[in-house]
Amino acid sequence: METLTRTYALTLEGVRKVYGSGDGAVTALDGVSVGLARGSFTAVMGPSGSGKSTFLHCAAGLDRPTAGRVLLGDTDLGGLGETKLTELRRGRIGFVFQAYNLLPALTVRQNITLPLRLAGRKADQRWLSEIVERVGIASRLDHRPSELSGGQQQRVAIARALVGRPEVLLADEPTGALDSRTARQVLELLRTLVDSLGQTVLMVTHDPVAASAAHSVLFLADGRLAGTLSHPTPDRVAAHMTRLGEW
Repeated sequence: METLTRTYALTLEGVRKVYGSGDGAVTALDGVSVGLARGSFTAVMGPSGSGKSTFLHCAAGLDRPTAGRVLLGDTDLGGLGETKLTELRRGRIGFVFQAYNLLPALTVRQNITLPLRLAGRKADQRWLSEIVERVGIASRLDHRPSELSGGQQQRVAIARALVGRPEVLLADEPTGALDSRTARQVLELLRTLVDSLGQTVLMVTHDPVAASAAHSVLFLADGRLAGTLSHPTPDRVAAHMTRLGEW
């Protein structure tokens, strides 16, 4: 396991998640095992109901598996109580969602540093300056979210996710609310963060174009791992999804 934890930022071992019981039980994940290498960009795709959201929630410690283990580095999330899990998510995992979830009354700078303030930590000003430059919002720090475009707001959300130097950044349909040109810019930004900073990114998406920005794609179907694809292109991703009955 030591070798695995040095290699993998996030590991799922035989993860099974069942909601409900008896005749009404629904198996959302059924024995999924996967390791995300440090500094990798992985997309997760699958038909509706394939278990993508449950996969992300278990990876984030938001949902506890019915069976199996989830490890962030060498930390077994199953062994943590709710308080420790909350601290882990706040300090070691970054989140980016389709909805930007910015607070309208706060400036861009205040939105970015909010997670640190909630954790009682001070921002590393050098790191803050670097990430706002990298995501392209250095000139917008004193603006309110309402003064920004959708793409700029998502860049603020990405900066907020990175401000605590997370081991893994989890993105749930991060380009779902953006037009195609802006979505491409955000995806290029995520790929740059991976390639230049060594950030580990796990992204759930339904879009083959978005998935093609990743190093590799994991496919889920009926709660099980249904294949992987390295060096994805939109056409190759769409073809794989067709075989899963989605397209």
